[in-house]
Amino acid sequence: MEYEEESAALVNMADMALLFGRMLLSLLFLEEGIELASHFDNALEAMAKLGVAAPIATATIVVQLAAGLAIALGFTTRLAAFGLGLFCLLTALLFHTNFASHNELLHFEKDLAISGGMFVLIVAGAGKLSLDMLIRRHWKTRLVS
Repeated sequence: MEYEEESAALVNMADMALLFGRMLLSLLFLEEGIELASHFDNALEAMAKLGVAAPIATATIVVQLAAGLAIALGFTTRLAAFGLGLFCLLTALLFHTNFASHNELLHFEKDLAISGGMFVLIVAGAGKLSLDMLIRRHWKTRLVS
């Protein structure tokens, strides 16, 4: 009995950690996506200077907002984490490879670290405190009925 209570507490802590981790990971993408969308013309101009065409720049903003929100809510979490993990990996490899600049090296390493966090989220999933779990429970009860 005592072991079961301790095990349940650990599961709760794990789910709380997953929720907190999802919030922290999604914050960056939501904030950046909102900022870029709020100043859309300036964002397109800045990205054009980096060689990013307007349709790709627009898709980038949409991905940051949609996948960021999905991770925050725990909805299609693994798919959203896969998308943002690849996004960060590509961002590091395409835009932050001037290792002579300490700032660029730092951005490269941060993008790799965020990508790693996303790949861990793919394996761990969203946890019990998520829309993914609510949907799974809903369909499980519908199938049993």
